[in-house]
Amino acid sequence: MMSSFITRRVLSSANSLSAGRCFSQVPQKEASIHENDVPIPKIPSFDFSPPPYTGPSADEIMAKRREYLSPSFFHFYTKPLNLVDGKMQYLFDENGRRYLDAFGGIATVSCGHCHPDVVEAIVSQTQRLQHSTVLYLNNAIADFAEALASKLPGNLKVVFFTNSGTEANELAMMIARLYTGCHDIVSLRNSYHGNAAGTMGATGQRTWKFNIVQSGVHHAMNPDPYRGMFGSDGEKYAKDVHDHVEFGTSGNVAGFISEAIQGVGGIVELAPGYLPAVYKTIKNAGGLCIADEVQAGFARTGSHFWGFEGHGVVPDIVTMAKGIGNGIPLGAVVTTPEIAEVLTRRSYFNTFGGNPVCTAAGHAVLKVIEREKLQENAFKVGSYLKQRLVELKDKHDIIGDVRGKGLMLGVELVTDRELKTPAKAEIMHVMDQMKELGVLIGKGGFHGNVFRITPPLCFTKEDADFVADAMDYTMSKM
Repeated sequence: MMSSFITRRVLSSANSLSAGRCFSQVPQKEASIHENDVPIPKIPSFDFSPPPYTGPSADEIMAKRREYLSPSFFHFYTKPLNLVDGKMQYLFDENGRRYLDAFGGIATVSCGHCHPDVVEAIVSQTQRLQHSTVLYLNNAIADFAEALASKLPGNLKVVFFTNSGTEANELAMMIARLYTGCHDIVSLRNSYHGNAAGTMGATGQRTWKFNIVQSGVHHAMNPDPYRGMFGSDGEKYAKDVHDHVEFGTSGNVAGFISEAIQGVGGIVELAPGYLPAVYKTIKNAGGLCIADEVQAGFARTGSHFWGFEGHGVVPDIVTMAKGIGNGIPLGAVVTTPEIAEVLTRRSYFNTFGGNPVCTAAGHAVLKVIEREKLQENAFKVGSYLKQRLVELKDKHDIIGDVRGKGLMLGVELVTDRELKTPAKAEIMHVMDQMKELGVLIGKGGFHGNVFRITPPLCFTKEDADFVADAMDYTMSKM
């Protein structure tokens, strides 16, 4: 019955809010009590108005996308948004309507949209020198590498800059194979590590894998506390990695790669005790441990600066991107001096990796996170928002699970809690209706039924309430 209702709602695409109007400007009398006694949520006030937009319309842009851009591109929402301005945790469409950004450009906007300190660093460096090459000296790359290394434990201090998380993971896997002299990599089912040849092989979801040669990767059982067969028993899942090494390899491997919290996979936290046990197995097999911090890194989890720190392990290689540059194309691989030495066997080079503009932006991001105490804010606001979402789970049967840490949270929707049947159509409806209320939210998971909440780390308690209230209001009308 719910599915048929959702289908009718999606097909009709009817809503009571007029297009292009800023919800914060709706007269107070319109914010009446719904028949289910859930008030219509109101977007928090914000002292910023963007300049008038004079560019092409959403329809014109869509027409050009269809003709000139890759047909593989897809978009959110029944009627896609044309976003033209951003300020901190808010985005603005072509009509000047304001939206709360609860997705952060896929966990990428860490400090906030157009943070003045990051913008100033980019503009200042651009005005002096946009690009040279690492064949010459420049202080921007060296200063940022030093600052970045200071945030990592142990002897993780040698930095290789890249342009993306995919590039970073490709390089990390190559380093592991060169250092160990082995080819086999152990990854996890449901993981996502990038869309190049090597990282596609490490990715554990068919959604992101083309039918090309992908050799040397073993996908171990995912330690998923919600859907996994062993619940939250991390050591039982870890035995599967041991079995892969024993029965699927020569007994020696190049390494193991995992996210601390699976982002694209639906904000899946690894079962407690899993990583320490797996790291021990990989070390015994002569392999290196790679921590993919592309989404969970840079204070997003709140409790720690890096996701792996929450598991009490120290990896041999750490990869990062997204939040490192607040939207600037930037990634990095950090490892020990001993391991880094393997790249001297040949010439390793990256034309744009570590260019002055991107590294200046990255250094500014690091300073903002520290100065504005964004890690502490992620913990405080994220914990509050998670509690609000847990309360919604008690109220709405469609919510099967609430998980994650800090401002990396997931809400899985199901039509049957016992069977954990993915609510695929329903999540699209809720997502569209929350957009109409002024909340932009992400979606992921293997079945596409998990809300991904990864906002800028400057999110406030009022913003958290607005997200929860918008979700509550929408679900109460279903």
